[in-house]
Amino acid sequence: MRQDHLITATQLSRADIEAVLDRARTIDESRSAFTQRYSGSVLALCFFEPSTRTKMSFETAAKRLGADTIDMGSIESSSVKKGESLADTARVIEGYADAIVLRHPSEGSAKMASEFVDVPVINAGDGAGQHPSQTLLDLYTIRERHGLDDLTIGIMGDLKYGRTVHSLSAALTNFDVRQHFISPESLRLPRSVRFDLHEAGAQVREHTDLEAVLSELDVLYVTRIQRERFPDENEYRTVAGEYRIDEETLSTARDDLTIMHPLPRVDEIAPTIDETDHARYFEQAHNGVPVRMALLDILLGGED
Repeated sequence: MRQDHLITATQLSRADIEAVLDRARTIDESRSAFTQRYSGSVLALCFFEPSTRTKMSFETAAKRLGADTIDMGSIESSSVKKGESLADTARVIEGYADAIVLRHPSEGSAKMASEFVDVPVINAGDGAGQHPSQTLLDLYTIRERHGLDDLTIGIMGDLKYGRTVHSLSAALTNFDVRQHFISPESLRLPRSVRFDLHEAGAQVREHTDLEAVLSELDVLYVTRIQRERFPDENEYRTVAGEYRIDEETLSTARDDLTIMHPLPRVDEIAPTIDETDHARYFEQAHNGVPVRMALLDILLGGED
């Protein structure tokens, strides 16, 4: 891994991923050994879009490592409201913090910001682009249950605008995984993402019907239809609620099927699924803390 920034999942090799996940497991098993490791360090949280899990888990991760956090706050209360550019914002915050976690609605924003600063920048979501730290915790969740080779994984929902999907599918090309993508025609993977997956040698299949592949899946990764990404409200209404998981849906699923979701969910997964052995999405969210602790430990420590 580059020592300075984490911008996209495509920069991660298998060795990089395993290094982060191994560190996360060590931390998860002995968090007390990492307490105060980065006392005196400061992590800047710069979120230009709403966030619960990503923001709070990064803040928790930093504090469990002994670091402090500073928060840019809402756009309305910041200099962005006055017209300050992202480049200037990043340059200013670089002087206050040892690393920056950035979420922004514009694809490519994290890469651009990283070109203006010398402290590590972690992409916490850039529009419909990438979300690599989410991918690392997704992979950690999968590995703890199934390992990361000889798997069949279904990814369902908003594949066009879903940055978690774009990141996860790219990272999975490092492993022996068969990928099935299930979505309405209007929300298929972008052509550029499909091209990159084929170039990486990924085993990719696309479907409009979950039932056609459900019995083959070890993991089903569900995403919500992202209303905020749609340029046309009518387009959103056409597909909203089209894909939903309930107990009847899972009648042909394997007993050990793992169901994941990056959250928040709207109505893609019925609450009755929460009590089944399939549900792993809350565990997945909790895994954000040790994984992001591991990521910060590697980046702040300047390790390869």
